[in-house]
Amino acid sequence: MMEIVYTSTRNAAEKVSASQAILKGLADDGGLFVPSAIPPLAVGVAELAGMTYQETAYEVMKQFFTDFTEEELKKCIAAAYDGKFDTEEIAPLVDADGAYYLELFHGPTIAFKDMALSILPHLLVTAAKKNHVQNEIVILTATSGDTGKAALAGFADVPGTKIIVFYPKGGVSPIQELQMVTQKGDNTFVAGINGNFDQAQTGVKEMFSDAVLKEQMQKAGYQFSSANSINIGRLVPQIVYYVHAYGRLVANDVIADGEKINVTVPTGNFGNILAAFYAKQMGLPIAKLICASNENKVLYDFFATGVYDKNREFVLTSSPSMDILISSNLERLIYRIAGGDAEKNAALMRELAESGKYEITEEMQEQLADFYGGCTGEEETAAVIRELYEKTGYIIDTHTAVAAGVYRSYKKDTGDAATKTVIASTASPFKFTRSVMRAIDGGYDKMTDFELVDELSRIGNIALPKAIEEIRNAPVLHDTVCGVAEMPQTVKRFLGML
Repeated sequence: MMEIVYTSTRNAAEKVSASQAILKGLADDGGLFVPSAIPPLAVGVAELAGMTYQETAYEVMKQFFTDFTEEELKKCIAAAYDGKFDTEEIAPLVDADGAYYLELFHGPTIAFKDMALSILPHLLVTAAKKNHVQNEIVILTATSGDTGKAALAGFADVPGTKIIVFYPKGGVSPIQELQMVTQKGDNTFVAGINGNFDQAQTGVKEMFSDAVLKEQMQKAGYQFSSANSINIGRLVPQIVYYVHAYGRLVANDVIADGEKINVTVPTGNFGNILAAFYAKQMGLPIAKLICASNENKVLYDFFATGVYDKNREFVLTSSPSMDILISSNLERLIYRIAGGDAEKNAALMRELAESGKYEITEEMQEQLADFYGGCTGEEETAAVIRELYEKTGYIIDTHTAVAAGVYRSYKKDTGDAATKTVIASTASPFKFTRSVMRAIDGGYDKMTDFELVDELSRIGNIALPKAIEEIRNAPVLHDTVCGVAEMPQTVKRFLGML
């Protein structure tokens, strides 16, 4: 097995081990850590078809995290993928109306972020021990809704860590906000910002690269790390569920060994679809990577034109986790199609920071042939939810509906209705109950959020997730709200540094 080292997308000279990349989260120059090579899958599809989720996780992660021992990695996997998931199958596939919905929301916070954030704390604590870290690790994260709660739940009361989450006040669903502000744990801190997700994410990135703040943190016995998908320890575990899904399709005789599938992913920060791209690079038989955007269609426009331009109106939609104009993980793809040229990538990222846009070359654009970009507007998102429910009785959330809508467009545009397609179902419909129920029948609008939850459970014949029951009467424990410019001071106050 080849040794994999990690380098910054903006500085070829910065090279670290997997455990060091996980610890740092973000490179010192603001770049993202990428593997020196994408390792091939070491097992055949026939073998994958017979594996549990945990066994698949080990086969994928051992290829990337080469400085972890077998014992360390298997211990992390066993601690992550256990009884905290509410179905026996960690990521079940549901056949509905000609597509296979990969349900990634059966973890403790009913969103796909649980799939990676269940294991990240264990990887991080193991990495700290391996590198003899004495400081307390401070997880600093911006969220558009789901990462925040999943990270808080994963790191709550984990020894040697604290976690600080910033979210856009008024820019997440009521259920998402309640999940965060009711979070227990002496080491958990939450703050709403008077701004949008992009501003929260930019504020967090600036704190990571603030040398003065880093020195102050060091003196106080702290160091930052990240739980966003910019952390390679978040991204690699996301590859696992695509590999496992393929194995399940073969095991269930849906596809033949080696048959290609399409993967459709509702996309905001680009991490989830990048994981599918990495799975393809590892040798998984994937035909098209269908990138689904909502009305904040910066990625759709990028794939259509080769121009990434965030200079546009920021739209608040019913799929708020995708309300993003700066898709951070796209940088990893840009670095790759630039031929691993860190200087070229860094120049494009400087353009983005200075002018809000950049344009890739024709040669780079030609390397995006694996991708299909599409977008689904608000009205169509609601229509997809309603029509799928009326046709099959299956209820999906708004983000998954964006993906299903783009898959419809893909079939119409390409005529490819024959290739079996997996749609990443990224959140439980209970997380966005009002939007989902409004889509099914506008007459539900007068109900309270929790009346809607009960009605959704009834009409969908779905048991209420534990995550919803837990917050029904939970007290608010976090009520901090700050301006974007006040984020560093808020961090210092949370850490007792003021």
